[in-house]
Amino acid sequence: MKYLVGETSEGTAVFAVNGENAVNLTALDPAVGSDLMGLISKPGLADSLAEKITSADSVPLSSVTPALPVASPGTIICMGLNYTDHIKEGGYDIPEYPTLFMRGKNSIMAAGQPMVRPACSEKLDYEAELMLIVGKRGRHISEQDALDYVFGYTVFNDGSLRDYQRKTVQWTPGKNFDDTGAIGPFTVTPDELPEGASGLKIESRVGDEILQSSNTANMIWGVQQVIATISEYTTLEPGDLIALGTPPGVGHAKKPNPRWLKPGETVEVEIEGIGICASPVIDEKDAKSKVAAA
Repeated sequence: MKYLVGETSEGTAVFAVNGENAVNLTALDPAVGSDLMGLISKPGLADSLAEKITSADSVPLSSVTPALPVASPGTIICMGLNYTDHIKEGGYDIPEYPTLFMRGKNSIMAAGQPMVRPACSEKLDYEAELMLIVGKRGRHISEQDALDYVFGYTVFNDGSLRDYQRKTVQWTPGKNFDDTGAIGPFTVTPDELPEGASGLKIESRVGDEILQSSNTANMIWGVQQVIATISEYTTLEPGDLIALGTPPGVGHAKKPNPRWLKPGETVEVEIEGIGICASPVIDEKDAKSKVAAA
């Protein structure tokens, strides 16, 4: 199933996507709720809605404004250095253990919402990434069982302020500016994709300019390994988000000059079989002006 959490004049709801149309699942059964947590917490709910979907009214996909798939994720864990060529372009050694860091809730926003370049830096970079949504609680999960803990896959743009990322070895400042991590709009269940979402084309672009182009099969640590590794040290909870690293082609590594995102551009991240996460880039002062006007 392909899901979209989004807003209409009737409020925020979960939709089942079929081509350019969508069925409001929340209207079919209020137990679905206003984000994916209802379906995640009630594994049989989606099956019970299957027959209703076929005969239900649909709305144009374009009439739904995307919202976050999970409104308030408990934990957002991100991987760095998971594609060999990206590691080389950044001048790093290939790590023996996955490079992990965390994002806070204020740093993420839904696809379609503006990506904000902060007033203190012009070095806003893009990172196309596959993201998974955890489907059930688990600790010490084996690689063999890891895929059973995936509810679905979505698209992530890990917007990074490179100068602030390098102010500390922990990367935290550069990865946690408000409204720099775009998620969505679609979430696709594992049965609709190859095992572990491997073998999918992943690309970022601005207009006709291709910024990154690779394949999720090129990840050093796949979904199974990442889940097993993270669950060694922490309990994964339903609705947690895990981002799986970016391929080569990021802006800071472009030669002869870095390629930073600029206000007025729209950056797109596309993953085959899942969809496009598009984000208009704006300056922080313009974002503040919009808030003040509201």
